[in-house]
Amino acid sequence: MVTPKYHIFVCTSCRINGTQKGFCHQKGSVSLVQKFMQEIEDRELTSDCMITNTGCFGICEKGPVAVVYPEGVWYGHLTEDAVEEICESHFENGVVVQRHCI
Repeated sequence: MVTPKYHIFVCTSCRINGTQKGFCHQKGSVSLVQKFMQEIEDRELTSDCMITNTGCFGICEKGPVAVVYPEGVWYGHLTEDAVEEICESHFENGVVVQRHCI
């Protein structure tokens, strides 16, 4: 069983029937999942990080949203620049990026 250091859940507004629609999806969360994947690969963190897309967290006004476990850190209003900063600070150096926390 894989036990990553960080498990990142990103809302992509995925519905039970498999369709993606909603605020986070409209704000580009699918491309943010891809950005997380690319940053993690580029930083050679694939053994430390697992990414999962999710359905709605219910806080659409703060989207796009990601939650990082095991700490339970919630990041909101995500952009590609924020993803880069989170990967460097949080995943490489263990320092939560407070300015992106919600």
